[in-house]
Amino acid sequence: MYSTSHVNLPQNAREELIDMLNTLLANAVDLHWQVKQAHWNIRGTHFYSRHLLFDEVAKHARKHADSYAERAGALGGYAQGTIRLASNNSQLPEYDLQAVDGEAHIRALVERVGRYASSLRDGITKSDEVNDPVTADILTQTLGETEEDLWFLESHLNGDARVGTTIPPRGGGNRRGRTAEDISQATT
Repeated sequence: MYSTSHVNLPQNAREELIDMLNTLLANAVDLHWQVKQAHWNIRGTHFYSRHLLFDEVAKHARKHADSYAERAGALGGYAQGTIRLASNNSQLPEYDLQAVDGEAHIRALVERVGRYASSLRDGITKSDEVNDPVTADILTQTLGETEEDLWFLESHLNGDARVGTTIPPRGGGNRRGRTAEDISQATT
């Protein structure tokens, strides 16, 4: 379903982009609810930090969905973002309902966030092919945030999860130690 748009792109390019954006919308909606599934059901070691991390990843996916829907609308398209449409159109596998402990949830999310990131890379390539730097920029920014989420998730598998750990002070600095979040916020 397409409407009139005065965005300076050929109609066939806009239609191709709208279809791609609706697929990404489905992926983002599906990812959001799969991450929330993990958020609600996480148990075990590092419960609290993982519970909070999952909530952040879910918020990012929800924000991404909004960006895709709005860009599809700007191109003259109709955003197909209901839960039922997302479940039919998502490229992500169904969530592993056997995941209960923290590591199983992390592994399931790493796989899904990785696939989602891959779909964003494909979308950037497609946007570049039809000469749409605006959509490419939206997807590039989204990919950066997604790959950071992926890094945070993977860090829990590699035994070097820096999120929430205290980093001791070095030589005469702040004596109380700083968390990884403190350092991250200070450098952004």
